[in-house]
Amino acid sequence: MRRVVCPGSFDPVTNGHLDIISRASRLYDEVVVAVLINKSKKSLFTVDERADMISEVTREYGNVTVDTFYGLTVDYCKEQDIPVIVRGLRAVSDYEYELQMAQMNHRIAGVETLFMATNPEFAFLSSSLMKEVVRFGGDVSGLVPDSVHDRLVQRLQKDG
Repeated sequence: MRRVVCPGSFDPVTNGHLDIISRASRLYDEVVVAVLINKSKKSLFTVDERADMISEVTREYGNVTVDTFYGLTVDYCKEQDIPVIVRGLRAVSDYEYELQMAQMNHRIAGVETLFMATNPEFAFLSSSLMKEVVRFGGDVSGLVPDSVHDRLVQRLQKDG
């Protein structure tokens, strides 16, 4: 069985993330979306909320599962016997950073990294940008899944 992990913080998941996840699901038998627990970062959504949102919006893909992890992605890969990490690239700056990570991951654990060019329709998306736009009253409809949009707006309106 060919398995791949798609790691990230997904705070929140965007349509750009879903594009990469759905494309990976056509290439691999199983895609594990691994939500990073980053104790040093203040997230808008808890790790459980993020995992729930991803589970909800990937339900239609029969070969996508969602998990959470803390630590290095390569350690997670070794523990779960997953030989490949998939990463979306939006711009050259993403490539420069991701290439270093891929080389280190291969050196540490022999884990391969598959880079997927982001669909140009989603190349400008980031979770941070989505939060910033909503925080100031902008509309991100169509850039995040509808159910995520609703939760994002509710959370940011509640938090002011």
